[in-house]
Amino acid sequence: MDFADEITLTGIRAFGYHGVYDDERREGQEFVVDATLYVSTRRAAETDDVADTIHYGEVAEQIVALVEADPVNLLETLAARIADDLLARDGVRMVAVTIHKPQAPITVPFADVSVTIRRAAPVVEGDMTGARA
Repeated sequence: MDFADEITLTGIRAFGYHGVYDDERREGQEFVVDATLYVSTRRAAETDDVADTIHYGEVAEQIVALVEADPVNLLETLAARIADDLLARDGVRMVAVTIHKPQAPITVPFADVSVTIRRAAPVVEGDMTGARA
């Protein structure tokens, strides 16, 4: 298994209009995203070339674009949208995406609400390297 390396982005902030309540859809709020991409960094370490790895600046910009895009009701839906996008990148074998909603409409004091999902790319049968179908 040569994809146990991780590239992690923590605390990406973006403004979106997600939620089940009308005021959330109307006023919007800040969301915070953490994403871990499971990849092999072996080639990048050998070549020292950004073309051989995941460009985390581009990943961060895409996450912000997805949070700012079409509103959804659930954090689960937003997390899945981001995970699907990340898995479409060459070399990404698995992802973990956490969406934080620090201003969630909860009636008791709280620090944060978050949803974390993990998704893996399909594996070609008999291939232990994690190559995609």
